Amino acid sequence: MLKSIIIKHYALIDELIADFSDGLVILTGETGAGKSIIIDALSLILGGRASAEVVRTGAEKAIVEGLFTIAGNRKVKSLLEENGLEYSDELIIRREVSAKGQSRCFINDSPTTLALQKHVGELLVDLHGQHEHQSLLHVENHIDMLDNFGGLNEMVNDFQSAYKKLEDLTGELRETRQRERLLLENREFHAFQMREIDAIAPQLGEEEHLESELRILENAEELFGTTGELYQLLYGGDRSVHDLLVKVQNKLNDLTGIDHQFEEAVKESGSALAVVSELAKSVQHYHSQIEFSAERLEHLRERLGRLALLKKKYGGSLDDVIAYREKIGQELQLGENFTEVIEKLLRECEAARNDCALVAQCLSSKRQGVARKMDKAIVGELRKLGIQNGKFATRIRQVELLSDQVSNRDAAAHYIKAGEMKLRLNPRGCNAVEFFISTNTGEEVKPLARVASGGEVSRIMLALKSILAKSDRLPVLIFDEIDVGVSGRVAQAVGLSLKDLSRFHQVIAITHLPQIAGLADSHFMVYKSDDGSRAITSIKKLSSDERVREVASLMSGEEVTEAGLKGARELMSVSRDN
Repeated sequence: MLKSIIIKHYALIDELIADFSDGLVILTGETGAGKSIIIDALSLILGGRASAEVVRTGAEKAIVEGLFTIAGNRKVKSLLEENGLEYSDELIIRREVSAKGQSRCFINDSPTTLALQKHVGELLVDLHGQHEHQSLLHVENHIDMLDNFGGLNEMVNDFQSAYKKLEDLTGELRETRQRERLLLENREFHAFQMREIDAIAPQLGEEEHLESELRILENAEELFGTTGELYQLLYGGDRSVHDLLVKVQNKLNDLTGIDHQFEEAVKESGSALAVVSELAKSVQHYHSQIEFSAERLEHLRERLGRLALLKKKYGGSLDDVIAYREKIGQELQLGENFTEVIEKLLRECEAARNDCALVAQCLSSKRQGVARKMDKAIVGELRKLGIQNGKFATRIRQVELLSDQVSNRDAAAHYIKAGEMKLRLNPRGCNAVEFFISTNTGEEVKPLARVASGGEVSRIMLALKSILAKSDRLPVLIFDEIDVGVSGRVAQAVGLSLKDLSRFHQVIAITHLPQIAGLADSHFMVYKSDDGSRAITSIKKLSSDERVREVASLMSGEEVTEAGLKGARELMSVSRDN
């Protein structure tokens, strides 16, 4: 429910704060006091259009903030979590409009998009009146309302499971056919590429090994000379390191005879001598193995050149070339099995389409029966609300697809067979649902979405909401001057319908009729004052005595007499009894 609203610097409002309760919330006030301004401001945080004209003269920006309690509202919770916003049992929606016309949106103090704010608003509030926020006037919502009224949502869920399976299978079939087409188009080219790569037959790690060998061969002369020189320095020369170390060791042995402290040095010199001898052997062995082969050098250079060409044509590295060869090899092999795979998918698609058709046709049949019951119930409600000659018709139709549409593979999942016909599918079955209405004798029913706005539309909405109340999950319903053109017994019927609705929703209604105001669970008066320089719209929650006086004023005018107060008490008492 809407727990509170704060409006600052909006049109005639300087600063307005109102705390609302659940049940039936009534707003009254003189014409021009600013009641509709409050509703307009509320529509702003529900994603309505913003304009710099709403900013109060002299202010930098207008601010509207609503606090909603949303405990248990799973749709809102999912939407917030999908968009990375924290969820709690209370939700703050704020909209700011600058004097330059720039608009900013916030949900729980986090900046957000207008689209998301509007989506959240559509899950919280249904606003009826001079505004566009009217879910019942959106044809796409009619099928949901019919299913809610008939308790068909479980069957709809069954259909959606079957529909998703069909979509998944047809998507897989479409992708498989696409791959088959591409493979057939590229078959000869891929076969040529495979032959080219296989002719060279690159191996993993081959390039590094070849480059290492090439580097050695290209530097064989330097390696031969340097290793020979090293051997002479270490062992073979007249003053080699080995011979010098032998002399060092002999001298140390002599010193050991004088002082035993040199024994450790003798051991270390022996170790150094052994290391030098081993190093000399290793260098000599390497030196003896060096061979220069011009043929081998040419072979290495040619092989690396061929590998370089493969890399240039098929990938940035030899690993990429080998991976590409494996890929096209698998695709060519798969191409030989496409016929079998496609035939299997076609059989699975046909079975899934039959499952969809079974549930969709059952849903369609159920909807016909539900529609007749709903039409009758709505006509009854319209009569209670003063539309005595109203007619209401829920039209359910199936859309046949033309042959050229069915042949389009992108639409393959979106039809079922019904005899010789092919019917278009949507996520709720094979039906398109639209409400039609006539409110005058002799007139044919017309689409509800085209009915002119005003009090009559509001009463139509009220009739629909009255029978859909138990299934509708929108927590807040707002009616802006639903009483236009009604009075007397009809006014009382409108009030009782609103009161009945308030058992399932929080209902906020602007009214001029005492019969409706007398039923309020909480009553607010909107009034306009003048501070000497400009007009200001304010709001006040009325006490019990103030409520009686306001209802009396609605009955008898500005001058309230004792008789008027008595009449107001009686009306409020009678209204409550009803």
